[in-house]
Amino acid sequence: MRHRALLMVGVGAGATLLCGWFAFPYAVFRRIEQPIQFSHKLHTGEKVGRACDECHTLTADGRFSGIPTVEKCASCHAEPQGATPDEKRLVDEYVKPGREIPWLVYARQPENVYFAHAPHLKLAGLACESCHGRHGASDHLRPFEENRLSSYSRDIWGRSLTGPRRTQCEGMTMADCSRCHQQHGVKESCLMCHK
Repeated sequence: MRHRALLMVGVGAGATLLCGWFAFPYAVFRRIEQPIQFSHKLHTGEKVGRACDECHTLTADGRFSGIPTVEKCASCHAEPQGATPDEKRLVDEYVKPGREIPWLVYARQPENVYFAHAPHLKLAGLACESCHGRHGASDHLRPFEENRLSSYSRDIWGRSLTGPRRTQCEGMTMADCSRCHQQHGVKESCLMCHK
C-alpha cells in the first residue's frame, strides 16, 4: 500500500512538472498584436524590391536607426497602395496626420546593453537573417510576446526558455552573442557591449 501511495505521489509530481514545463511560457509571456499588419515579403520581393537597409538604415556614426519613421513610409504611401484595411489605416491614422506607428520591437535589448550594427554588417559581413531570422520574408507580423516580468521580447530569449536552440538566429542573449563571437574568433571584453 505504501509503494502504491509513493508511486501516485511520483506520478502526480511528474504530471505537475510536465504541465508546468509547457504552461510556464504562457504564464510568463503575453501576446500583443502589432498596431498594423505589414508584409516584409511584399516590400522585399519582386513587386517592390527593397533591400533591408533601404528602410532600416544606419546613422552616420554606424548605429542602427531602428524602425523606419512614418516619413519613410509616406514616401511611397501618401495614398493607399492596396485595398487592405491595414493599408487604409496606415495612411489615415499614421501617414496623413504624421503620427509615428507605435511598433513593438522584437529585438529591443536591455538598457545596459550597447549593440552596434555597423561592425556586424559592414566589417563581419553578417546578413540580417543571421540574428533576426527570416523576418524579412514574412507575409505578416507575428504577435509581440512580452515577458511580463522584464517587458522584453521573447525573441531575446528564443522560443524555448530551457531547451536547445533550433536555429542559429533563435535568441539574442549574451550567451548567443558570445557563442557567435567565439565561432568567428572575436575577442570580447565586458565593455564591448556594456557601457
